[in-house]
Parts: sequence; structure tokens; C-alpha cells
Amino acid sequence: MIRKLRDNINQTFVGKEEVVDNVLICLLAGGHVLLEDVPGAGKTTLAKTLAKSVTCTFGRIQFTPDTLPSDVTGLSVYNMKTGEFEYREGVIMHQILLADEINRTSPKTQASLLEAMAEGQVTVDGRIYPLPTPFIVLATQNPVEFLGTFPLPEAQLDRFMMRLTIGYPGEEGELQMARNYLNGIDTDHVESVCNAEDILAMRKNVEQVHISDALLAYIRGVIEESRKEKRFVLGASPRAFLHLISTSRAHAYLDGRDFAKPDDVKAVAANTLHHRLQLTPEARLQKEDTDQVIRDMMYRVKLPLE
Repeated sequence: MIRKLRDNINQTFVGKEEVVDNVLICLLAGGHVLLEDVPGAGKTTLAKTLAKSVTCTFGRIQFTPDTLPSDVTGLSVYNMKTGEFEYREGVIMHQILLADEINRTSPKTQASLLEAMAEGQVTVDGRIYPLPTPFIVLATQNPVEFLGTFPLPEAQLDRFMMRLTIGYPGEEGELQMARNYLNGIDTDHVESVCNAEDILAMRKNVEQVHISDALLAYIRGVIEESRKEKRFVLGASPRAFLHLISTSRAHAYLDGRDFAKPDDVKAVAANTLHHRLQLTPEARLQKEDTDQVIRDMMYRVKLPLE
């Protein structure tokens, strides 16, 4: 099933198999994805292709400075016939949500996603409304344009399981993209290959992937090393520890194994930790690279003997 889903997405979103795998890792691990790249790299195309490949409800909201929290969570409307307030669903009430240009809306509206991303529910006028499952937020933002933007706070960044960059495709990938364009092949032609029940079943399989105590100690060592790293303002949070466990399990599952090993941790560590670790001003002046610092940090962590 996961192979069919992967191949189906790669037919339209060509040349970026690793990015697709990482999105699927978050989907199977029950996390959310922050897609950060320049305009035109295919962030929205990837989200729409994923939604089309899975028979799930899909919602999209284009964030702007005047977007209100109620546009996301919904609101209570007074019904004059019944004399009662009725809940009108917001765009959040979908299984796959594309939050486009999330850094273009105000912090107040950004915060409306916090409860949904962390707890799978929204609270409107004191009443709690559970979200449909599976639920995943695919948020996009442009990292090179700062005019009229509101940077995401650390608390919200920490709720994203992975931060991914797509980058420019290779020569063959870009030529294939052009052929698809000339032949009229786009996201409207993507067929569904699985449904919500399949995703939930695969999530249960991921939860059964074995992680030994030695590997848990290794992952804990990576988190602790990030807290000791002087080039970071803050180390990784306990939530980052749990997310790194989940992404390592999902990576092993995509690789066809029912157990995780250090190679799984190494494969997902940079994308899982990058957006949670902020370089100090001194490190930025020295043009340090966050991913390289993470790799250097992991070399210092002792590998498990088992």
C-alpha cells in the first residue's frame, strides 16, 4: 500500500522522491509538515497530490493578514428559528489541511492552529469539537520574503514534526515536469490509491515497530547533545524527542522493517530537529549551517552496541 501511494505521488510530483518519503513519514507517524521553500518549487502541488492520492477530505486556506481565527476553527451562529447558537465548521474540519503561506497571517490567527495540531480538537465558545482522523496539516511558507510576514513562534514550530525544503528539481525531473505540463497531466488527474482506513491501519503498524532500549538511549543522547551545543540558543524539547522516535519508526516501516536502527535516526534527525534549533547570533555571523551543526552533533553521540 505504501509503495502504491509513493509511486502515485511521484508520477505527478516528479524528481523529489526523498521529499515525498518524508511527507509520508509524517503522515504515518501522525505528525504535521512545514514546507519551506521559494515560490514555484511545488509546495502546493505536493500537498494537493497527497490529498488526491488518499480518499480523505481536503481543505485549503490561503492565509492573509486579515484572515481571522474563526475562518480556521469555525464559529457559533445564532439560528433565529430555533433560538440557539449552531456551530459552523471552519476549514480545520478536514482530514488533510493545506495552510498556504502560514507566515502571512497574524500571530492571533496562527495560534488558532495550536490546539488542533497538538490535541486533534478545537474549542469554540467553550465547546470542544474533535477533528476527523487521520488529521495532518501541511503548512507552506516562503523563507526569502519578509515584507508583510509574521514569523512563526517557537511554540508553533515545535508542533510541526518535520520541516522540509523541496529545492529545484534535477534536469531529468524538470524535463519530465515539462512533459507532464504539455500533456495536460496535473493534480486533477491524480487517482486515489488508498483511503483513511488504510492510513489508520498503517499508523497502527508503525506503532508496532520495535525500538530497543539501547536505541532509545541513543535518541535521548542526540536530544541531550543538542542542549549542550553552544551554537544553539535552545536545545530540542521533550516533544522533539518523541517526534524523533516516531519519525525513526516510520522510516523503518517505509524501509520494510519491523524494527528501527541508528540509520533510521540519522536519516530523519535533520528534518525533525532543524526548525526547533535556532543558531546563536555568533554562529549566524560565522555562517554556520544548522543541518551541518546537527550532523556534527550526532557524530559525538555514541552509537548503541546492540
